[in-house]
Formats: sequence, structure tokens, C-alpha cells
Amino acid sequence: MSQTVAVLGTGKIGEALLSGMIRAGWRPADLLVTARRSERAEELRTRYGVEPVTNAQAAKSADTLILAVKPQDMGTLLDELAPHLTPDRLVISAAAGITTAFIEERLDAHTPVVRVMPNTPVLVDEGMSVISAGGDATPEHLAHTEEIFGSVGKTLRVPESQQDACTALSGSGPAYFYFLVEAMTDAGILLGLPRAQAHDLIVQAAIGAAVMLRDSGEHPVKLREAVTSPAGTTISAIRELEKHGVRAALIAALEAARDRSRELATGNG
Repeated sequence: MSQTVAVLGTGKIGEALLSGMIRAGWRPADLLVTARRSERAEELRTRYGVEPVTNAQAAKSADTLILAVKPQDMGTLLDELAPHLTPDRLVISAAAGITTAFIEERLDAHTPVVRVMPNTPVLVDEGMSVISAGGDATPEHLAHTEEIFGSVGKTLRVPESQQDACTALSGSGPAYFYFLVEAMTDAGILLGLPRAQAHDLIVQAAIGAAVMLRDSGEHPVKLREAVTSPAGTTISAIRELEKHGVRAALIAALEAARDRSRELATGNG
């Protein structure tokens, strides 16, 4: 871990990645950060012992640059970095919808670029980061990217053509579960439970179900059928979900998220 890594844009995701790297063994002396506000920069220096720098300084000094800015800010950032970057740097983008081609066109020829779509559970080291190589990224670049993002969860390599679908499923995925928990909590209140009690019941059910999905190796249909006894309570609920088109609504929702990711790639922020 002797390389210098710069995190450009230290919002929630950027800071989570920074803290995860330090817990995984990166030395703060090998980490640089950029922030728009000087008080934010000093906060990061105090909290993590890292060095705040300008974007230009990061481009000149870091071996790896992680661009953790909003998609609509990417073009401006790349224009700022381009005069200072050389092709021996690795550029990692963590901005939704931004393609490696978009970045490569704005930098020196043959600059290696890797695209990553993390999700917010990186904040608790349970993230999923989907990784795709640009035209000049090598297996070594991908392995280095996995090392970085593996400090805050799991990683998965996919062809870049699948990134928009992964954004819809994984990048936005936690929000769908929060939405479901919110709706189920309201249902619990309607059924006569206090909000806090309903929340605790649902959250633990979600955690248990997730662990069973991860660890049992069983198909979700088989796990669902194990809960669904003939003429029981669960099948009555499943019938209502199907009657109201919940499955079709989820599919349509993910298609909409994928399409929005494609729009972001064209600059329609």
C-alpha cells in the first residue's frame, strides 16, 4: 500500500471510502483528500490525519485518483485535472452514469480509467461496488481498485455495458428496501403496533432474511416457499402483492432507474 491515493470529493461516499481504507491498513500519510470548503478540509485532516490538497495538487501527486463527485460536476473536474495528469496515473470514477469514454476523452491518451458504482452501505462496510475497466485499464488496475473498494464491502467486476443495470439494482437498491420497510412500518401501525415496535420487528426480519439469502445458498423462491404454508397467512399476503402488481411495479421501477443512469451519461443532469 505504498501508492498515494487521492479522494476527490469527500462527501458521504468519499469519506466512507477514506475511513474504510485507513481501517484496512492504508497509512494516512499515503492518502490525500480534496474538499470545496476549507473547514471541511480541516475536519478531514483532524479526523483522519490525511492531507487536504487542491484538485491540481492531487493530480500531480497521487498515483490513483478516486473521483467521488456528483455526475453533473464531473466535466468541470476533469477539465481542471487534465493539464496535470499523466498516463501513468489511475483514474477511478465513482459517479453514477459517467462512462469511461466520457473521462478518457477529456484526459491524455492512454490514461487508465476504471468505473465503479458503489452504494451507500459502504458507510457500514457492507457496500457493493461494481467495477468496469476502461480501454487502457489493466488487470492490475482492476485488482488495485478491488483492493480499495473491498475495504468497505464486496466488489464485482462486470462489462461496462452492464453498469446502468447494476446502478438500478445495486446503486439504487438500498433505497427500495428502505421504502419497503417504511411501508411495512406504516402497515404495522395500522395493525395496532407502536411505531418503534413495528420498526424493530421489520428490521430484524430484513436482517435475518438477508443473512439467509447470503449464507444458505438457496434460491429466494425456495426460501419464500419455506415460509408459505398452505392456506396460511403468508400466501394470503403474497396473493395481495400479486393482485396489486408489486412485481411488475418493481421491474418498471428498475427500468426507470436504468434509463436515468443512461441519461446521466449523456449529460442530461
